Amino acid sequence: MLENEVETQKFVLKLFSEIMIKGSSAKRQMVSQLYNNLLQILRKISKDVIVKKFSDKLEVITPVSCVDMVRQRLIDTPGIDFILETTQFNKIDTLDQIKEAVNSVWGEKIVGKTFVIKCKRTGTHPFSSMDIERTVGGYMLAHNDAKGVDLRNPDVRVNVEIIHNQLFITTEKLSGLSGFPIGTQGTILSLMSGGFDSTVASYLMMKRGIKTNFVFFNLGGLAHEIGVKQVAYYLWQKFGSSHRVTLTSIPFEDVVTEIFKSTHETYMGVTLKRLMLMAAEKLADDLKIDAIVTGEAIGQVSSQTLRNLALIDQATKKLVLRPLSSMNKPDIISIAENIGTRKFAESMPEYCGVISKNPVTHGSYERMEKEATRFDYSVLENAIANAKTINVDEVELDIAQIGQLEVVNSVNDNNILIDIRQNDDCISASCETLKIPFFKLKNEIKKLPKDKEILLYCEKGILSQLHGQYLRDSENYTNIKVYRP
Repeated sequence: MLENEVETQKFVLKLFSEIMIKGSSAKRQMVSQLYNNLLQILRKISKDVIVKKFSDKLEVITPVSCVDMVRQRLIDTPGIDFILETTQFNKIDTLDQIKEAVNSVWGEKIVGKTFVIKCKRTGTHPFSSMDIERTVGGYMLAHNDAKGVDLRNPDVRVNVEIIHNQLFITTEKLSGLSGFPIGTQGTILSLMSGGFDSTVASYLMMKRGIKTNFVFFNLGGLAHEIGVKQVAYYLWQKFGSSHRVTLTSIPFEDVVTEIFKSTHETYMGVTLKRLMLMAAEKLADDLKIDAIVTGEAIGQVSSQTLRNLALIDQATKKLVLRPLSSMNKPDIISIAENIGTRKFAESMPEYCGVISKNPVTHGSYERMEKEATRFDYSVLENAIANAKTINVDEVELDIAQIGQLEVVNSVNDNNILIDIRQNDDCISASCETLKIPFFKLKNEIKKLPKDKEILLYCEKGILSQLHGQYLRDSENYTNIKVYRP
């Protein structure tokens, strides 16, 4: 019997429930968009994958050789509620062939359980759907140690479909991503830092059917930029590769330096977020995008109180969406774990929180207006002018090309130890020790002798690695290591 099994497998895709309640025109448009998205995604796996479109479902027929890859892509594609995986048999003409085929697939799975056979049939046959259900049910009951047939509330439901002389047997039901097909809900610009919040917020936008471009405000040098590019590429490849999107990197180190010069310490965090929105607005205008998304959650940090978020939003005329606004951090981390971005986020430093000292939690509109007038906006304009945009599908993934700085745990007379933390504390050691906050490092290190070995220190070593790699790769410093006592 198994000799009639073809070297293909079929997936039946049921649409997200909110698609099914749309008007006929909107539903047709969404089904067509999902169909086109799947063609883009699956033909990268194999040109032999076939996608069929119906009014209430889609079908994907794939060679057995690439079933695993196709299955995972379907699970990760927005717009699909659940997936029925089927095994296909060709040249099915008799009830005997049908009962043997169904039993070969489901026989072992009904042992000790009640079951029912349900059949749909298309074409002309010498038997009815009910004949198939009775014949197959009786055969399987006689040839397996099952509890019995239960038509109302079975433990196992076996679904079979006859289309002319082909038999399709459903073997598994898989949960899809749900949401709307990407391309049906417009385009957004996501502020991406690479941490837990921004990656999860971006994912939720993609799941909702929104084409998601990325903007990264670089506060940490080349290594941080490549880390963010890597996680953006991961999100795009896994959930949104049906559409081409961009990632723009805006150099913000000089902006941070200007904040320290012009802004009172209590308003630094809010000011930084406002400047990011201003830059994002300009980029969104260029890309003809109407909305911006951030990973902010109410009350998570000082800049994310309701008042401070209101102060931040005053800086832009764009719609700002915050899908995480009411979520708890453990829930955000759980989503990151499920979608595979936790490993990226855990190694990504969070710069926005390190420039605030005694931050205000309930800012004043009047005070914010005064602080805003002190900032030299030519610095922001220069940062925007130096932005670099790439297509995410062109991102170079191999972060190992940057390399890793050597880590040492002792010092000697030939060392200069630099504490790059932003706070006032400074580490002590038996060598020359300097206090240079990370945002001043690029300029101040030029004053140091190059015949000395420079050791960078911060609490976790992450900032030291990132800034050290940046100085090594962009400024040609080969005498830099990371100090971890």
